[in-house]
Amino acid sequence: MAGGTKRLPRAVREQQMLDAAVQMFSVNGYHETSMDAIAAQAEISKPMLYLYYGSKEELFGACLDRELGRFVDSVRADIDFTQPAKDLLRTAVVAFLSYIDTNRASWMVLYTQATSSQAFAHTVREGRDRIVDLVGRLLQSGTRNPEPGTDFDMMAVALVGAGEAVATRVSTGDAEVHEAAELMINLFWRGLKGRPADIPSRADA
Repeated sequence: MAGGTKRLPRAVREQQMLDAAVQMFSVNGYHETSMDAIAAQAEISKPMLYLYYGSKEELFGACLDRELGRFVDSVRADIDFTQPAKDLLRTAVVAFLSYIDTNRASWMVLYTQATSSQAFAHTVREGRDRIVDLVGRLLQSGTRNPEPGTDFDMMAVALVGAGEAVATRVSTGDAEVHEAAELMINLFWRGLKGRPADIPSRADA
């Protein structure tokens, strides 16, 4: 084959392109990243890149879909809803932050580049809704003796918002994973444990 280029299966080549695009978008941003730069990073020709993805917007959307799916699936895979409440919380938080720490480029694309673009607001919102739903189920499963009328969905929205802020600091290297995890666990645990009906009050002690 010309130039000694190895012929790769279509699925492998697609992943190669997406990997290159995620890396370039995370470093340079959506607007400053060219298809030429992505093609060079992927070690393919620009015409081939356009053959698979007809525009930069289409390519970015494909990156966003893949990274959101990977993120949610990875965190969900580590969660065991039969665990005791605090273990459940710890597992979820550590899985969340560890994924961010080892996939920093992915997080930069998801929550720095995508959230700043109106064109991808709907996709980001759908992805966040999936995460909020997962956290809401975690809260509902892990909360003992919840107060009447507890709004787990609203709690999940608040926790995901806080988690995103902490995760961004982890992704930039400004926070260490386990320290950030302990901070989030201590903060979130107050909401998770609900009314400690099975623990004597100070008056009863």
